[in-house]
Amino acid sequence: MAVDKPVRRRRDPQRRIEEIASATEKVIAERGIEGLTHRAVAEEAGVPLGATTYHFASKDDLIAAALTRAVDRYAAYLDDWVAQRPDLTTDQLVVLLTDVLLGCFGPQRDQQVMEFELYVAALRRPALRPLADRYVELSSRALAHYTDAVTATAATALMNGLTLRGLAGTTPPGRADIEALLGRVLTPNPALAR
Repeated sequence: MAVDKPVRRRRDPQRRIEEIASATEKVIAERGIEGLTHRAVAEEAGVPLGATTYHFASKDDLIAAALTRAVDRYAAYLDDWVAQRPDLTTDQLVVLLTDVLLGCFGPQRDQQVMEFELYVAALRRPALRPLADRYVELSSRALAHYTDAVTATAATALMNGLTLRGLAGTTPPGRADIEALLGRVLTPNPALAR
């Protein structure tokens, strides 16, 4: 009687890389970058420790993979956001951007903290700076659908600052404050005309 050999599962390296990168995001969300280790990622992904070190030699490689995923996800989100709102008045844009920012401080806070922590990791990791640049460029490009490039860049800087303040501070900014600040940046002030 012949004994059936167990069927070996074919390995899919790309799927394994995605699983590890996804697990990296979960570990950072739970423990922060300081708590990120290959062992923690392997446990979260349900893979052998050697799989994480094989695909990602260093902790910085894991961080870069997670930041790449976050930036790619953000790019898709912005493309969809703009496609659904091809034409907005400045007032509509202010209200909608305020809604987005308030969402960062509410139900999406944990995701935003993780993504901002990845973004800020570029402060000490020069290799991550091109990804951090892309994040800012994506925001400015999306806002440029509604305003000029300089105003889009200013609004992006304001939104990053408000997000950081809201996530790191004791009290996030409220709707009235956000709308007033965005309105000032997005609406030309005739008193300042040259």
